[in-house]
Amino acid sequence: MDWGKKNRMDRIIRPDGHTLMLAVDHGYFLGPTSGLEKPRKMIMQLAPYADCLMPTRGVLRNCVDTNIDIPVVLRVSGGTSVIGKEILHEGITVSMKDAVRLNVAGVAFSIMVGSEYERDTILGLSQVVDQAEEYGIPVVAVTAVGKDMARDDRYFALASRIAAEHGASIVKTYYCDRFERVVDTCTVPVVIAGGKKLPEMEALEMAYKAIEAGAAGVDMGRNIFQADNPVAMIKAVRAIVHEKATPREAYNILKANSRKKK
Repeated sequence: MDWGKKNRMDRIIRPDGHTLMLAVDHGYFLGPTSGLEKPRKMIMQLAPYADCLMPTRGVLRNCVDTNIDIPVVLRVSGGTSVIGKEILHEGITVSMKDAVRLNVAGVAFSIMVGSEYERDTILGLSQVVDQAEEYGIPVVAVTAVGKDMARDDRYFALASRIAAEHGASIVKTYYCDRFERVVDTCTVPVVIAGGKKLPEMEALEMAYKAIEAGAAGVDMGRNIFQADNPVAMIKAVRAIVHEKATPREAYNILKANSRKKK
């Protein structure tokens, strides 16, 4: 691995082998998502506690201060919306030259394994990997599986390994039972997606189980910025990712920091 790419990887995944990524790219298909109606305010209060930020280029340019000291993994796929008929048919939306202009540490592209448009998205990932390799930029493959497929280790392992085989440097997928199989059969680091908003304790338990199963980290969005106290929640998740806190210990951190706000 070239020095530049290795340096970018080391900025995304910290020296302890873990990372807390903050996903704030939801607007590219959901529009003004609850909690991100005004992205700048939310992002700037949460960024000091994250290891990495995952925005779109519009939010990065318009809502993130240029003096922020945090690596960015830029969303470079899209083209569909939550109200469209082809939400599982994303394409490349950002050139690698623009990603370089934005000084990113990595780029993120979604593949949809088991969907009607599986081939298009996997070929799109390969194209992004080719372009990113020219500049030494890691690619985070964000995996999803078709709506008729079980959300289990069989299919998440399938999607994750396919992403790695096509050149992804990091794979983002969903947590499931027997998640260690997903991690063990993927040849690159795996981070879990936070997914839809969960009760706080459930989200903390999910993060803990993923790290225990060998995940390199978590890439949470809604379970942090839609929490009653987003700053307290990200501190709690960070304790799990980097301090080996149990879910109960992390929950106590959440509650203690929530009381401080009051």
